[in-house]
Amino acid sequence: MLELFSNSAETTIKIGEIIGANLKKGDIIAFKGTLAAGKTTLTKGIATSLSIDEVITSPTFTLVSEYEGKLPLYHFDVYRLDTVEDFLNLGSEEMMYGEGICVIEWSEKIESALPKDAIIIEIEILTPETRKIIINNWPYKTDIFKEYTK
Repeated sequence: MLELFSNSAETTIKIGEIIGANLKKGDIIAFKGTLAAGKTTLTKGIATSLSIDEVITSPTFTLVSEYEGKLPLYHFDVYRLDTVEDFLNLGSEEMMYGEGICVIEWSEKIESALPKDAIIIEIEILTPETRKIIINNWPYKTDIFKEYTK
C-alpha cells in the first residue's frame, strides 16, 4: 500500500502524471472516493502522461469517454449504474481487456467485475485542499512517489 498526500489540484494532477507514465496496456485503475475527492483530477494527470490533449471531464452522464493518446484511455464513471450487469452491458470487458488503460470512477459499485490485479486508488478528503491518496496493488516502482509521502 502506498499513502500519498496532495495539497492542491495541481499536485494531484502531477501524481496522476506519475501514475500514468508507469501504466501499461491493459492496466485498470479503480477509483474509490466521495464526490469532489479528486478522481477526475487524478485522471487528468494520467491523460497528460498519455499525451492526450482533449479536456478530461467526468463522464457522469455519458458513462464512458474514450480518448486517444500513446495508449487509448477509457474513462468510466459508474456512479449512475445500478448493477454490475449494467457495467458489463456497456462493452466494458472489451475495453478492460483491450489495447488501452481503463480508469473507473466509483469502482466500488462494480467491484465483482474487476480483475484481481486492478490498481485500487482511494482518495480521501482531509481538508478542502488536502487529499490522501491510497494506492493498492501497485505493480511498479514505488520510489517515484517519494516526494508525495510523509
